[in-house]
Order: sequence, then C-alpha cells, then structure tokens
Amino acid sequence: MLKQNELTEILLDTGVSKVGYSNLEDVLPEELKHLKSGISLVIRLSDQVISDIDKEKGPTPTYFHHYRTVNTFIDQVSLKVTTQLQRWGYLAMAIPASQSINNDGWHYRGLFQHRTAATRSGIGWIGKSNCLVTEEFGSRVRLGTILTNMEFQYDTSIEVSQCGKCNLCVTACPATALTGQEWKVGVAREELFDPELCSLHMKRSYKHIGRGAVCGICLKVCPKGKEILKR
Repeated sequence: MLKQNELTEILLDTGVSKVGYSNLEDVLPEELKHLKSGISLVIRLSDQVISDIDKEKGPTPTYFHHYRTVNTFIDQVSLKVTTQLQRWGYLAMAIPASQSINNDGWHYRGLFQHRTAATRSGIGWIGKSNCLVTEEFGSRVRLGTILTNMEFQYDTSIEVSQCGKCNLCVTACPATALTGQEWKVGVAREELFDPELCSLHMKRSYKHIGRGAVCGICLKVCPKGKEILKR
C-alpha cells in the first residue's frame, strides 16, 4: 500500500491529472496475464487548444502538435514508472500511448486498450464517441496504461455509460463514424464506432495539419467537464 501511494505521488508530481488501479487478469491476452495489474493515468488536454477546434473546419495545427506532445509525455512518464517498478523487483510494461498493431489485417487496435484499463480503474466510461469520458474533464483527455505483476488496492470499475440521451458527438462527427449506441461492459467497439470511417476522413480531410491523423471534434462538443471552464 505504501508503494502504491508512492507511485500515485510520482505520477501526480509529474503532471498526471488522475490515476487509477485495476485488476485486468481476465481481459488480458494469455501472454500478458501474469501482468495482471493495470495502472491507468490520465493527462488533461489543453481546454484552449480543444476549444479552438472548429466543428466545420476541423482540427488546428496546434491541436495536432498538442496531441503528439501529450503522447510523448505519456510514454516518458510510463517509462519512469516502469523503471521504478523494476527497481522494486516487479515486472512492468508500458502500453504505448498511441500505436496500432497490424498483425492480421489493419484493425486500428493497440496491444491492449487504454479505455478498458481506465474503465476498470474507475476513471471514466466509454462515451458514444468511443472516447473515454471522465466526470472532471469530459473526454478532453489522453490515456496511458502500465501493466505489472505488482498487486494493488484496486479501484471500483465503471461498467455502464453515463451519456444518457446526449448525442452531440454523434451528430457532430464529420465522418458519420458513430452509431449512437450506449456503451456498457461487453459491448464491442464496432457496435459504437467505425474506426475505418474515422481514419479515412482524417487522412483525406486534414492533410494540411500534418499527417492528418487527428480530428477532436467529438472532444470539443462533449458537454461533460465543461463546467470547469467557467471557474
């Protein structure tokens, strides 16, 4: 417990906005089940940068840069934590902040889903945008995940959506990639979201900002967390 508190302090001191701990043994692939514990970390994105995204014109070059910078930061913080865990004698592996693995066709999936770890650790729920939504910051966040064989006092998981009747992200999505179905544990990603439609739209429409691999319109319109902007 003392080491868990120390890990949380390390993460918060680096600038992480929120930390959660989960038992993932039953949802990990067989080769990773020995790393049964997940450490989820949340980085709050810049509200100003997200607010500057235009619902008609799309993301800004600044958002593209911000997105990549935050991903790099997550990877650096995750490395720091895995190093500390190894010093204590545990196994640890960080899931890359943003990486699709092409094993058998292009499925737009990483090694393990950050959102699964985050819902298991009580950080938030998966919204109709297929993004994680937190009570504090809405979906204006990026996620990191560290797997380890160290055991923790685990947080209570969130198992159902709290989006209710809100469909702002669904109607705003320029790729029409969102189905509008509410998430709960067991709902497949494809029932919520078409990743290929999303990816193709970004690459075709936003080449002027770089690789065209970001959009962010669904983050901008999500009403959750906007109360904090009024303070």
